[in-house]
Amino acid sequence: MTDVVAASKPAARRDRRRRGSRPARASWLAMALVLLVALGIGTFDTGGPSSPEDRAQALASTIRCPTCRSQSAADSDSPASREIRGEIRARIDAGQSDGEIRRYFSSRYGEAILLTPSSSGIAGAVWVLPVVALVLGGAGLGAAFWRWRRWAS
Repeated sequence: MTDVVAASKPAARRDRRRRGSRPARASWLAMALVLLVALGIGTFDTGGPSSPEDRAQALASTIRCPTCRSQSAADSDSPASREIRGEIRARIDAGQSDGEIRRYFSSRYGEAILLTPSSSGIAGAVWVLPVVALVLGGAGLGAAFWRWRRWAS
């Protein structure tokens, strides 16, 4: 009689684990789906500025003040920043794209003038590596907790 009870305990424990794993998988799947949807929404362009003045302000906020170095051309009141804002407005009125205007300033002042670095090469790796490290760290913690849970039961 005691052999039957002792033999059924591991089977009952196994059945509980199986029953508990479906909701756990569903919750992990739901969290992954929410994360993917949030990342997808965050990566789409919102349409950009609507007026030329909004566009000039948005561009000036991505270009560094050449004299201040700690502010954007949109935030600084230095003469160089005022000149940059005027040049941006003139180039917008001339029909240039945002990329052409940014390339003009980077060719004139160097890549350091741009507050938003390019997303290729080493600069792209600087943006991607922290995300990869966070995902790998989370996966490692998840695997460690899963092993610990199996060892404890």
